[in-house]
Amino acid sequence: MQAIALGLLGLMAVLFVISFALQERYPWLAFVRAASEGGMVGALADWFAVTALFRYPLGLKIPHTNLVSNKKDEIGEGLGSFIEENFLAEEVVHEKLAVISGARAAGEWLQQPGKAAHVGELVSQAALGILTVLDDDDVQELIEALVRKHVVDPEWSPLLSKAVDGFVAGGHQDPLIDIAAERLEDWLVSHPEAFDRMVSSRLPSWLPSVAQRFVDDRVHSEAVRFAQAVREDPAHPFRLAARDFLSDLGRDLVAKPELSEQVESFKHEVFDSPRIRSLAESTWETARAALVQMLEDPESELRLRMVSALQDFGRRLLDDSTLQFKIDLWVMQVVEHLVRNYRHDLASIVSDTVQKWDAQEAAEKIELQVGKDLQFIRINGTVVGSLAGLAIYTIATLFITPFAS
Repeated sequence: MQAIALGLLGLMAVLFVISFALQERYPWLAFVRAASEGGMVGALADWFAVTALFRYPLGLKIPHTNLVSNKKDEIGEGLGSFIEENFLAEEVVHEKLAVISGARAAGEWLQQPGKAAHVGELVSQAALGILTVLDDDDVQELIEALVRKHVVDPEWSPLLSKAVDGFVAGGHQDPLIDIAAERLEDWLVSHPEAFDRMVSSRLPSWLPSVAQRFVDDRVHSEAVRFAQAVREDPAHPFRLAARDFLSDLGRDLVAKPELSEQVESFKHEVFDSPRIRSLAESTWETARAALVQMLEDPESELRLRMVSALQDFGRRLLDDSTLQFKIDLWVMQVVEHLVRNYRHDLASIVSDTVQKWDAQEAAEKIELQVGKDLQFIRINGTVVGSLAGLAIYTIATLFITPFAS
């Protein structure tokens, strides 16, 4: 485009020379001379104007030239202010967010083939990056600090008391007793010899073997009947005793300081045990290795469930208008909060970036972006100048010259 504009200027110059030299012989060439003269003036004026934006014309430091380089910082600040006031204004952002449903668009996008898997891949890579960067010792120290703050340091007795009271109030001990009685009955029926040996070992050695067998059989039968009775009778005394025991335990955990001290001592003994620390370390290492393996494998259960969950979430976004409204409202509130509090900082990114540019390099970059249109200005200036020169000369010839004569 620069060559075309320059070639057009050269054409005007050639036409001017020829017409100027021959206009005495051929008077009509005076019109060509006027047009070419006006074209040269227009081309040179627009060349100066275009060049003055980005550099010094012919290297001459004429005032108000090389504007982009000299005014680079002011241009950046103005551009940043323009973006802040016209693109990051609260009413503009609110109006734009009000007419679009980001939640629905996200749901439609997640339903497209491969999109959920792509998001799952991104999440997996991010998680792998985090697991790779994290130091195992730091993670273990963090977990230990959190556990100590939220689990070990708080007093357990009040919490256990409430838990036991709620457990008893809900009758949750009865299913456990049912299971224990059923298991005990099954074991007694399936292993009578083991039970007999256990009973016989407690009997005096001088007791005759016949008497021992009688005692074994009798105790075994009573034990089986006891287990059956506990399992079948909801009001069995053992059940009532267990309920009373748990109720008393829940009350004593708060009322008796010595019991509370025992619980706290047991708690610290357990958590400060080297074995527990070693178990925690090995558990984290095992869990980390398992997570890394599942995140790396696209066909792992974790990855497949992640993709399935994303697809299900996308379907919910499409089908549930209430969920769409809630998410869109939440997004709007978050974006408006960010715009309200940080729009100046966001806009300053533009001005700060422009200020860091090299002045000459910035001018060249901008010129390359709009250079084609700028050369059209030169071409248009040549054409308009030619037409203006021709019009002026024609008017002067037709109207002014007769009166002057």
